[in-house]
Amino acid sequence: MLGFCSSRTVLFSRLLLGLMLTLVVGCAGKTIQYKEDHDRILRIDKAVESLRKAYVERDRGGVEALFLPSGNLDQVQREIHSDFDAFRDIQLEFAIERILIEGDNIDVFVHWQGQWKRDPGEAGTRQRGHARLAWVGTQSILLREAQGDLPFGMGTRASLGEDPARGQAKP
Repeated sequence: MLGFCSSRTVLFSRLLLGLMLTLVVGCAGKTIQYKEDHDRILRIDKAVESLRKAYVERDRGGVEALFLPSGNLDQVQREIHSDFDAFRDIQLEFAIERILIEGDNIDVFVHWQGQWKRDPGEAGTRQRGHARLAWVGTQSILLREAQGDLPFGMGTRASLGEDPARGQAKP
C-alpha cells in the first residue's frame, strides 16, 4: 500500500508541476493588441501631464509650446499668464476621466483640483472642477481648445468677486 501512495503522490506532483509550468509559460507576457493606439494614448496622457506640470511650475514657454498656433486659446493664455503674475505657489492635480478620439481630434475630460497661494504662508484658494481639453494630432499632441470649469484664471475669479472658497474643504 505504501508503494501505491508513493506512485500516486509522484504522479500528482508531476501533474501539478506540469500545470504550473504551463501557466507560467502561457501567462509570461501580455502583448498589446493595438500598439499604435496604445502609444497614442500614452502621448495624450503625457501631453496632459506636461500642461499640468508647466502650469504648476509657472513655465510660460512650456505652456505655450503645447498650444496649437491657430487654436482658440487666447483667453486661456491670458488667464494662465494672469495666474503666473498673481500667485507664487500653484498646486494642481488632473485626473483623466475619459478620452474620446475621432481621427486627429481628441477630447480629454479631466477632473481637477488645486490650490493657489499669493504668499507661501497663507491658506490660499482651493478649487476643483471638470474641464474638456480638446487636443489634436497623432504623433505631436497640441491643445486646440479648452472648455468647462477650467483651473486657469483663479486670480481673475478672486478679484471679480467670485467666491474663491468654492470647493474649499470645510474645517
